[in-house]
Amino acid sequence: MGEAKQSESFHSGFLTLVGRPNAGKSSLLNAIMGKKLAITSSKSQTTRYRFRAVYSQPTFQLVIVDTPGLHKPQDALGEELNTTALKTLDEVDVIAFAVDASAPIGRGDEWVARQIAPASVRKIGVLTKTDLATPEQMSSQRAALEALLPLDAIVATSAKTEEGVKELIDMVASMLPEGPMWFPPDMETDAPIETTIAEFIREKILRTTSDEVPHAVGVTCEEFSYDKKRKLFRIYAIIYVEHESQKGIIIGAHGSSIKRIGTQARSDLELLLGKKVFLDLRVKVKKNWRRDVIAIKRFGYGEGL
Repeated sequence: MGEAKQSESFHSGFLTLVGRPNAGKSSLLNAIMGKKLAITSSKSQTTRYRFRAVYSQPTFQLVIVDTPGLHKPQDALGEELNTTALKTLDEVDVIAFAVDASAPIGRGDEWVARQIAPASVRKIGVLTKTDLATPEQMSSQRAALEALLPLDAIVATSAKTEEGVKELIDMVASMLPEGPMWFPPDMETDAPIETTIAEFIREKILRTTSDEVPHAVGVTCEEFSYDKKRKLFRIYAIIYVEHESQKGIIIGAHGSSIKRIGTQARSDLELLLGKKVFLDLRVKVKKNWRRDVIAIKRFGYGEGL
């Protein structure tokens, strides 16, 4: 009898965060979860996986799906990333449309709005990065967002100050249907640990390199094990680039760049894993992998294998 009562009062469902690249979706996910689970940077195509985080409370469980930014694709990788984001629209209970409050709504936002308009689920407009916006910008963006497509609500948020984050959680929770606890209450993400490790490494490359290099990078975690004697995790990863010149940039003079990448990634990984980390990074060339759908899926980007 007790289980039946709990089932009747418990709500659960799926929320997807969609928007153009760099709209602040991953930062918002991290703010909701209260810790870093998704990588962030100012570069487009930062998010390449359909990443799910699990937010559990006594009365509800919210599964948050962070997707690649929707954009006009330039190569096979871009096509796969768009496919990943668009497929998610058919599998959720609520769509959160993220729009940067500090930048005028443009053609990219309009294109995203057209993609999500046909979905027959609840839709919330989310103004992000409000800490960077003036009151005048906020008012203008809210009006522009309302004009883009019909929305059930609009929430203003800042991942940096956490403004509006609880309001967004409560609003989405109120829209969830009655349902089971899909994941164990102590589970925070369904991403394999090897995927998270590879992404944390790629984030540091995104933040320390420029021009075409960040987009040409793919990372795989080849080995992940725990050394009981030394009480540390051993991680061996490979950074793939498309050209020899990019390999030189990643490595840097006398190994300076890859050393910096490794140091920054190790710091985040030790926080994530709660133990010391030995991190070995190698760089290999896989020519024009972004044009090869098979290679893209082997990395696990897009829908993966």
